[in-house]
Amino acid sequence: MKMRKRPNVLLTGTPGVGKTTLGKELAQRTGLTYVNIGDLAQEGQLYDGYDEEYQCPILDEDRVVDELDEKMVEGGAIVDYHGCDLFPERWFHIVFVLRTDNTQLYTRLESRGYAGKKLQDNVQCEIFQTIYEEAMEAYSEEIVHQLPSNTPEDLERNLEQIVQWIEQWMKDHN
Repeated sequence: MKMRKRPNVLLTGTPGVGKTTLGKELAQRTGLTYVNIGDLAQEGQLYDGYDEEYQCPILDEDRVVDELDEKMVEGGAIVDYHGCDLFPERWFHIVFVLRTDNTQLYTRLESRGYAGKKLQDNVQCEIFQTIYEEAMEAYSEEIVHQLPSNTPEDLERNLEQIVQWIEQWMKDHN
């Protein structure tokens, strides 16, 4: 495998924690490529059916991984998705799990039209640190970091921290 000149970053967390906002801004500041898995799946119709209970398409994880593999080998990707154990461990140099206070998360998801079981399950997912635990199991502990994502100040702090990390990684690996 050829040496990557730019790192791959995974932004993960419960829906509504701010992955997309952070990811798009990070891509602008660093020149890395932003990849939203939901958008990628929609564009390529990478689905394996429809979930009636949650009213959403079911991701075809194998096809998503196949679709992205070449890009990930090149490096320089910021991947945004609410799950993380579907991606090969070798893809990422660092994993950030965004965390949001559950009352705030509830409000954010409600404003997106989430209701009933879908709303409750996502808030519970955050309370029980489900995505963080999934990340800790899927990747080496040293590369998994939790970041608070409640306020615009948190967003700015997270941006600065990740940009610094990316710059340092590029100095160390080029």
